[in-house]
Amino acid sequence: MKIGITGATGHLGRLVVAKMKERAATDDLVALVRSPQKAADLGIEAREASYDKPETLQHALQGIDTLLLISGNEVGKRARQHQHIIDAARQNGVQRIVYTSVLHADNTSVSLAPEHLATEQALKASGIPHTILRNGWYTENYTASIPGALAGGAFIGSAGEGKISAATREDFAEAAVAVLTCEEHDGKVYELAGDEAFTLSEFAAELSRQSGQDIPYKNLPEADYAAALTSFGIPEEMAKAIANWDISVSKGDLFDDSRQLSKLIKRPTTPLPDAVGGALKHTSAAG
Repeated sequence: MKIGITGATGHLGRLVVAKMKERAATDDLVALVRSPQKAADLGIEAREASYDKPETLQHALQGIDTLLLISGNEVGKRARQHQHIIDAARQNGVQRIVYTSVLHADNTSVSLAPEHLATEQALKASGIPHTILRNGWYTENYTASIPGALAGGAFIGSAGEGKISAATREDFAEAAVAVLTCEEHDGKVYELAGDEAFTLSEFAAELSRQSGQDIPYKNLPEADYAAALTSFGIPEEMAKAIANWDISVSKGDLFDDSRQLSKLIKRPTTPLPDAVGGALKHTSAAG
């Protein structure tokens, strides 16, 4: 059985590939990527699969039995792009699709949700057996800001005291592998999130504890946070989107206590102190 993995050179995709190589024969894995050259180090077959070039998808999906569709990263284009690959999957006789959506896609103010929901609906319309993995926020969304917080003396955002049930990319990758390697998940929708939620104030407190620096959390109005992100070099539209996602956090849209993720991976999700500690070690090594 051949398993195709889209976005295999991305952060999540690379983790999935590494974990799948522990569970399946290398010859059964195919990286579906825009640039096969960038996938050379994965140690598996790589095929060009560009969402914007449907002709590449026809070749890429030949002989693929199960497809992991990791959502694309071009916000605003994803519903159309995902439709292209679902169409190609149907035409090539793909038997199963596993899709990474967003937490509570059908009941959230997160601006990413409509494209994910459109893809979920396209999967239903395709008639292909599928599983929806509604991934919550990555803890790395916050640990990536640790160097800036340490340099600036504060962790900033607009999330108020909203609770975030984040988990690490490794946690989510293990969930994808669990579903890819067992067909009993067909037809199911999983709301995946970390076991223990935290606020950004609690994140900042943990960062302060482990770093030995006083790093308070400063809650900013949405527009001010977006302006600050822009001043750090983030493109304006993306900065506005990130700030708006924090407003969704403040409304509780990234909170979930169902623990479906830890049930899938058969272990607790990575605790916040571990994630912060790992990020600090990486920061020290990079410095």
